[in-house]
Amino acid sequence: MSKDLSQYRDKYLKGELNENDLSENPFVLFTEWFNEIEKYGSEREPNAMSLSTVSSSSSPITRIVLLKKFSELGFVFFTNYDSRKGKNIRNNSNVCLSFYWPSMERQVIIQGIANKISEQDSNEYFNSRPESSRVGAIISNQSEVIPSRKYIDDKLKNFNINNENMTKPKNWGGYNVVPGSIEFWQGRDNRLHDRIVFFSESKVWKLKRLSP
Repeated sequence: MSKDLSQYRDKYLKGELNENDLSENPFVLFTEWFNEIEKYGSEREPNAMSLSTVSSSSSPITRIVLLKKFSELGFVFFTNYDSRKGKNIRNNSNVCLSFYWPSMERQVIIQGIANKISEQDSNEYFNSRPESSRVGAIISNQSEVIPSRKYIDDKLKNFNINNENMTKPKNWGGYNVVPGSIEFWQGRDNRLHDRIVFFSESKVWKLKRLSP
């Protein structure tokens, strides 16, 4: 089976990116873009981002996770530390995050180092989650092979919710990705997109324009 997609075409006309209008701090631009996506965009989950990691055999893998906090200290997401992504990060902490917001024809690509956040911060976030989300994190040994869907459904049905059982698992928590570079991509006509990359050099942010 095959399908030819070569005729898919679209124009990118919703914005531009000029160096003279930008702050020297990429987090200022990221905050502006994120706020605009929340206000004017039509993304179902504007905080959805792809996370790319590398396995011990140097094989890359990408999946979608949810950004839960960002600041000049980095970008925070949560997961099971024993999941495939957690094991990959344990082996190689270099990761890539990517946001794609088609409603405003924008992308952001972040390359950086993932570090575990404090146990206190992980506990605070875990306890703020809805009960159903906490139960899901507790009963799932994420990424492990299971015999059937019934297996996990039965674990959920038999789980006894009480204060003692609802504590955060030790192998669950957050990562903070400290960026070394942040690229902002704004779609433009004729596929001549604007690409501005900020990179950290001796803890000072500098920027360059990349060819489309």
